[in-house]
Amino acid sequence: MELDESLNAMLAQMFAQAQMQFGRAIKAYRFHDEENCPGCGRKVDYMKVKGKNALSLNAFIYRERGVLIGYLLCGRCARQVFRDNKRNPGQETSLHAAIEQKLIKAYHRSLN
Repeated sequence: MELDESLNAMLAQMFAQAQMQFGRAIKAYRFHDEENCPGCGRKVDYMKVKGKNALSLNAFIYRERGVLIGYLLCGRCARQVFRDNKRNPGQETSLHAAIEQKLIKAYHRSLN
């Protein structure tokens, strides 16, 4: 199975879980497939987790449109999110807000 197929399968599973939790409020999903990190603009690449290559697959719900948007982060931004979550569990950070705004803009560009 290729990486794209694996990511799509994982995002489809996240979409199914979101639909179970939020019902009809979640109408669709899409994957933000640009190669640059929506957090910092660096190229998304593997990071090491316990000595193995890993990607940071994330998603958020664009509520206005009912779309689950999946995206990858670079290792640097992913580690920052992990650190911030340890310090303040469940709280949105300025990095989250910036990522969401970039992804919303990219979503609207993709509609045109």
